[in-house]
Amino acid sequence: MMDNKVSPKFASPLIGVVGLGRMGSNFAQNMLESGFQVVVYDRNPPRVAALVTVGAQGASVLSDLASCEIILTALSDDQAMIAVCDGPHGLLASMGAGAVHVSTGTISPEAAEALERKHEACGQAFVSAPVLGNPDLARQRLIFVLAAGKMSAMKKVMPILEALSQKICVIAEQPEKANILKLAANVLTALTMQGMGEVLVLLRKSGFNERDVFEVLTGTLFDSRVHKGYGGKIMQKHYLPAGMTLPLAVKDLRLALLQAEKVQAVMPTAAIVHDRLVGMCAQGWENLDWSALGLLTARDSGLADDVPGRDEE
Repeated sequence: MMDNKVSPKFASPLIGVVGLGRMGSNFAQNMLESGFQVVVYDRNPPRVAALVTVGAQGASVLSDLASCEIILTALSDDQAMIAVCDGPHGLLASMGAGAVHVSTGTISPEAAEALERKHEACGQAFVSAPVLGNPDLARQRLIFVLAAGKMSAMKKVMPILEALSQKICVIAEQPEKANILKLAANVLTALTMQGMGEVLVLLRKSGFNERDVFEVLTGTLFDSRVHKGYGGKIMQKHYLPAGMTLPLAVKDLRLALLQAEKVQAVMPTAAIVHDRLVGMCAQGWENLDWSALGLLTARDSGLADDVPGRDEE
């Protein structure tokens, strides 16, 4: 086990990872396995300790990441990002001149714009790199990265992103563009899951075997990753553990609808699905995966599908 003190210098760039939930922990572990020197930080010390046992160096405060040339954050929303970045002991104050902050979380476009300005004022750079894919795909390096930022910063972080993903989609030099595209992708995923849930309920109530018709649908016209992956969760009633919990899905659709209002784009179906996600949270399903849109449709249609984890509550 490595000492959890941060060494001041390494021959190769030192990479920081802030936010060690399921995504961030997988990113850190993959980088370690690729031979990168990695320093990890989280408000939850056991998460840090778990990665120290596999070769990471642990940071007890954000200033311990001052030697890192690149710092990757895996944070869930704007509030978490502000809490980490701002203040006299935050990430902005801790990072050195020329360092690059790579944000992989789904934050608002406005937050991304603000972060770029703040980092530039500190002589640092900011890259938005939200990902398409869940934690399991992240561990397998099968996610897609939507990357946007100044080309000089993008060039510096590209080896890291390549080590974490199966494909990098370079979007623009404006970081917020990647966040807008990520929100749009999540809306499309949510609409697809809602549609799959409705169709599978229709077929169940019409006497079909779900697995058989699912294989017909996803083996013909509807063979996309979303139809197969999330549709499979709905068909198998596999809503735990959550790849994305319902509150995070609510947040993402809310941000997408705010962007739609800003640019005067009409998204009536997205608004309906947003309200259905809110309704599931109101029923106490916050810990479920957002594919539980299929569960809600089943319950609305009179099918007594069990809510995962409810017996333990």
